Amino acid sequence: MKKAGIVAFVLVTCVLGSAAHAHFQEILPSTDSFSPGDAEISLNLVFTHPMDRGPTMDMKKPVRFGVVTNSGEVDLLGSLTEAPHDGKSAWKAAYTPGEPGAYVFFVEPQPYWEPVEDKSIIHYAKVVVDAFDSGSYWDRLVGLPVEIEPLTRPYGLWTGNVFSGIVRAKGAPVPFAEIEVEWVNDGSVTPPGDAFVTQIVKADERGVFHYAMPRAGWWGFAALVEADYQLKDPSGADKPVELGGLIWVKAVDMK
Repeated sequence: MKKAGIVAFVLVTCVLGSAAHAHFQEILPSTDSFSPGDAEISLNLVFTHPMDRGPTMDMKKPVRFGVVTNSGEVDLLGSLTEAPHDGKSAWKAAYTPGEPGAYVFFVEPQPYWEPVEDKSIIHYAKVVVDAFDSGSYWDRLVGLPVEIEPLTRPYGLWTGNVFSGIVRAKGAPVPFAEIEVEWVNDGSVTPPGDAFVTQIVKADERGVFHYAMPRAGWWGFAALVEADYQLKDPSGADKPVELGGLIWVKAVDMK
């Protein structure tokens, strides 16, 4: 192979290898347990590759952003402000709970065109924050097109705890759904190979999956399904759409 061909092959391989790593829509709160001494909950919305610490993708202003509480759904889209991350567009918001209960924050992003995978990506993400030690309604569903219903309480978890959930699409369990799992890397871990970047779990015939979190920090669980519709690519051609249902869970070291 000529030198130019070798260089081209290496460049293509690197691009494809990088793109093969999972995209994760982050919606990370400052705490997963709000107490009377806290002023507010701050939330950061970034579209990135958590374990690799990037690259970050541009995230247009979401279609929906809100919280589901004991009183119903609250539209928080107007509270979002731009907060660029690694030079790419990202968002932030703040919210103060007013009563005990589970607060399920969620985001529906605009479709993201991924040219390497030749498809659009829409990842519906959520995170549960308990307020004032209520311990209630932590399995509340938002009603997203694809959503993970937690079977394990998604907060107050020790490192090593097993997180379990049910993958649902249009409310129904998804048998044998594939779930991608990544840890939000703080720079303390260097994966020894690509296989360690994104963990893969397969649900059973009831759509149920389990995963033991081996390290403290935020963990993202992304259940992926193909949409029953297509969207236009930049050239105007109809292309497949990947739908993701994400939930974020925090593990804490026992000291």
